[in-house]
Amino acid sequence: MSPKIKVIFVFLIRFSVPRLRNFYLFAIDLLQTEGVEAIIGGNSLLETKLLAEIGEKSRIPVISLNSPVSLSLSKYSHLIQATYDSSSEAKGITAFIHEFDWKSVALVHEDEDDWRESMQLLVDHFHEKGVRIQSKVGFTASSSKELMMERLRKLKKLGTSVFVVHMSELVATHLFPCAGKLGMMSEGFAWILTVKSMNSFNQNLDDFSKQAMEGVVGFRSYIPMSKELHNFTSKWRKSLPVEEDSGSEIARLSISGVWAHDVAWALARAAEFSRMSNVSSTLLEAITECRFKGLSGDFRIKHKKLLSNKFEIANLIGSGERRVGFWNSNGSFSNKLETIFWPGGTIQNPQGRELGESKRKMLRVLVTSSNRFPKLVNVTTDPRTKKITADGFCLEVFKASIGPFNYDLEFILWTGGPNYDNLALALSTQKDKYDAAVGDITITSNRSNYVDFSIPFTELGLGMVAPKQSSMWVFFQPLTLDLWMTSAAFFVLTGTIVWLIERPENTEFQGSWSQQIGVMLWFGFSTLVYAHREKLKHNLSRFVVMVWVFAVLILTTSYTATLTSMMTVQQIRFNTNKDFVGHLSGSLIANATLKSSEIKAMNTKGLNTSEDYAKALLNSTVAFIIDELPYLSVLLGENPGRFLMIKPQVTTNGFGFMFQKGDELVHNVSKEISELRTKGRLNEMAKRWFENRFPYTIDDTPDPIDLYRFRGLFMITGGSSALALAVILIIWLRDTWEDLMNSINIFLAGGFIHFKILFARTNHFARTVPPSPVDEPIGENAVQMAQRNIQ
Repeated sequence: MSPKIKVIFVFLIRFSVPRLRNFYLFAIDLLQTEGVEAIIGGNSLLETKLLAEIGEKSRIPVISLNSPVSLSLSKYSHLIQATYDSSSEAKGITAFIHEFDWKSVALVHEDEDDWRESMQLLVDHFHEKGVRIQSKVGFTASSSKELMMERLRKLKKLGTSVFVVHMSELVATHLFPCAGKLGMMSEGFAWILTVKSMNSFNQNLDDFSKQAMEGVVGFRSYIPMSKELHNFTSKWRKSLPVEEDSGSEIARLSISGVWAHDVAWALARAAEFSRMSNVSSTLLEAITECRFKGLSGDFRIKHKKLLSNKFEIANLIGSGERRVGFWNSNGSFSNKLETIFWPGGTIQNPQGRELGESKRKMLRVLVTSSNRFPKLVNVTTDPRTKKITADGFCLEVFKASIGPFNYDLEFILWTGGPNYDNLALALSTQKDKYDAAVGDITITSNRSNYVDFSIPFTELGLGMVAPKQSSMWVFFQPLTLDLWMTSAAFFVLTGTIVWLIERPENTEFQGSWSQQIGVMLWFGFSTLVYAHREKLKHNLSRFVVMVWVFAVLILTTSYTATLTSMMTVQQIRFNTNKDFVGHLSGSLIANATLKSSEIKAMNTKGLNTSEDYAKALLNSTVAFIIDELPYLSVLLGENPGRFLMIKPQVTTNGFGFMFQKGDELVHNVSKEISELRTKGRLNEMAKRWFENRFPYTIDDTPDPIDLYRFRGLFMITGGSSALALAVILIIWLRDTWEDLMNSINIFLAGGFIHFKILFARTNHFARTVPPSPVDEPIGENAVQMAQRNIQ
C-alpha cells in the first residue's frame, strides 16, 4: 500500500495583507498539529513569498503554480516553481511584433506589484530588440470605467494602434468593452495578450466578454493533447455537479490545473521513493529528481523550476478561439503563422503607428519669444501669413523628441516677460489653449507645482565667465617669494661649500679672488640646468652636489608643472565687494544665486543678450558673468579664446519642456531625450548651435608653490651641506693640529708677557719715582721665560 502524505493546497484570490498574515499564522499552526509535509499553491509573487517563508521555517517543500520568476525568490531553498519561461515569452512576443513590422507598442498592464515585476523582462527585451514602448498605462481591479475610458482615449490620440495587454481576467473583462466604445476594437488596431494573462483566463467566459475581445491574439503555455489528458478531463467533467457542468463547454483543464495535477503526481511518487528503507534522499530532493510523462508533457525540474517554454498563439473569434501558430523553445515560430482575424473582423494586418499618420493631432506649444539668445530660442513671424516659426537649440531638441509621436506643431508666442513662473501658471490654467511650453525654461520646484517637466536636455548648473588674463611676469607666479629667495640662497650655499672643499687641491677652483668668486657662483647656479663642467676631485663635494641636484630636479619639475597649468588655465580673480557682477536681466535663478551665502555680490548689473555679456566683460563694466550653463555656452561659442569659465556648480536642474499635469507626453518625450543623449545626437546639436561647447571650461587654478611645502627638501639639502662642512673641518683640524697648537701657545705666551709689562707700567705710574723696567728682576725673568718657550 502506498504511503500517505499530507499536503496543503492553497488557493488565495486577492487576499489583503492582513488576511495573508492570518493565513500565515493558521498555516504554521496546521503544520505543527497535522504534520503536513508539503504545500502546493501560490499564484502571485506575494503569495509565493508567504508560502516560501512557511516552507523555510518548517523545512518542507513548497511548490508554487504560475507565479512569476523573480530574483527575490532565489533565496528560498525549499521553493519549487511550476510556471512559464518568461525569457522565452519575451522573445516570442517580440518576434511576433517584428513579424508584422510594427515599430512601437503601448503597454497596458495591471497596476499591481505582481504584474509589474512579471512584465519587466518583456520591457527589457523590447528595448533590446528595438521595439519602442510608446506609452505605459496601468489599471487596477478598482479602476472605474471613466478612468479607463480617459486613459485609453489619450492612447488613441497619440496614434497608438498596437497594444500589449498584461493583466488578469478580472481587469481585462472591464478593459475591452471600454476600448470597444472608443472604437479601438475596430479595423486597424491590434491587441496582444501575454502568457500570464492568457493562462489566467477561464474556459467559460461569458458571451459579452468574448464578444468584446474578438480579434485579440494571445500567447498561452502549450499543453500537448494526449490520450491521458483527454481521459483525465472527461473524468474530471463527470465529477462536476450537474448544475455546474450543464450548458458549459469546458474542453480542458486550466493551465494551472494541469500543472497542479503533475505536481501532485510527482509529490506522491517522491514521497513513495523517499520512504524506502534504502533511500536517504529528502522529499525535496526526491521531487527534483523525479522524471515522468505527465499531462503537461515531460516532467523535469531544473534548478528548482518546472518551466513551460513552448507557447501556442490563439486568436479569439466569436465564442471560441483558434490556434494560429506556435512559438517553440528553440526561439522560432513553427512554420508560418496562419491567417489572423483582427479586431473589426478583417484579415488585413494592422499597420501599426502608420495608422495614426492620417489622424495627426495638433499640439499647441507656447514658445518663449524674447529672442535674447537666438541660438537657444529664435522666433520669427511671417508678416503676410502671420505664421510663427521657431528654431534654435531648444526647438531642435523638442522637434526631435516629439517627432516620433505624429504631431503637428502650432507655435504660440509667450509675451509675459522673462518670469517663467507665470508661464507655468498660464499653461496649467488654460488647458483649452495650450498643451506644452518650450524654450529656455529652467526646471524648478515652484513651477513643478503647476506643470510636469520632461527630463533636462541641457547641462545642469551655473557657471562664472570672466575675460582671460595674461601677464608678462607669469613665469614668476609658480613659486612664492620666500621660495624664490630660499632657492637662490641654496644655490649660492652649494657653490660656496663645493668651493671650500675643492679649492685646496682642485686648480679649477683656484686663481685670483675674482676668479674664485665667479667659479663659486657659476658652479652653484649651473646646477639649475645641469651645465656644471668643473671636475670634482673630492667625494664630499660630489656628495653635496648629488643631493642638491636631486633637490633641483624636484624644484624644476614642480615649477614646470605649475607654470604649464597656470599658462593653460589662468585664474579668474574678482572682488565681489567692489566689482560688478553681470547676470541675465529678469532671471530668477541668477538673482537667487547672487543673494546666496556663497557669493553675496554687492553690485549687480542686468544684461540681455550674449553680445551685452561680451561687451561688458571686455570693457570691464562687469568683472564676471554668472548664469546658467546654456547661456554661457552661447557666449563662449561666439567668442572663442577670449573668456574663461571656472568649474561649474550643479545648483540648477537645467532646461526642460513643460506639459500639462499627467500628460502622457512627459514620459514619452523624456524617453526620447534620453535616447538622443545616449546616441550622441544631443551633443551633436549642441556643437552645431554653440560651435565649441565649453571650450575653456576649467577647474580651479593651482596655487603657487610655497616654501612650507618644500621645507623637508631644504632640510635634507641643508643637512647634507652641514655634514660635509663638519667632515672637512675635522680633516683640516687633523692635518694642522700640531701647528695649530704651537700657534696657540705662542699666542698665549705673547699675550702673557704683554700682560705683565702692562701691569708693571701701571705700577710704575702709580709710584712717585718710577723705577726703570730694565732693572726689575721680574721683567728679566719674564723675558727669559718667553725666550725659553720660543726655543
